[in-house]
Amino acid sequence: MMRAMAYPKELEGDVELRDGTRVHVRPIRPEDEIRLVRLYDRLSRDTAYQRFFTVMHRLPPDWARYLSAVDYVRRLALVVVSAGDPEAEVIAVARYEPTDEPGTAEVAFVVEDRWQGRGLGTVLFERLLASADQRGVKQFRAYVLADNSRMLDLIARFGDIRERTLQHGVVELLFTARATPRFVNFR
Repeated sequence: MMRAMAYPKELEGDVELRDGTRVHVRPIRPEDEIRLVRLYDRLSRDTAYQRFFTVMHRLPPDWARYLSAVDYVRRLALVVVSAGDPEAEVIAVARYEPTDEPGTAEVAFVVEDRWQGRGLGTVLFERLLASADQRGVKQFRAYVLADNSRMLDLIARFGDIRERTLQHGVVELLFTARATPRFVNFR
């Protein structure tokens, strides 16, 4: 079993989005637990359903605790906050979690509705794939609702899809990164 690694400060940095807005990307920390609950509260029903395949009145505290406590190796999550205020509210999260298959991780993303369409998903996906690659994760699974075209398109742009199945409205994808992932340079 892999041991947790120290907080990976090298994964932190500011990024400029397509519309010129600057945001700060950083690994999640345990104290982000309450920020995850507040992020969920701001999601539309559609966005919450696309991420969790259910709509809950509130993100359960034990889920928030679990999602915010990662080891930065087998489990990693990157969050986005406003640039200049690293303690600001979380506006997006990308994560990978281990599966039962060695070297394969499940990926999941959520971007707050008012921040969608600005390139955050692309930034997070590139960084998540690169971080996973550095930690020995080479293959990924994703479970995506069939009508979530943004996520399906994002995976198709960056991944070589090895398997694709559709069952009960959910697309299951097994993929590898299309090329060696790279970080978009922090500015």
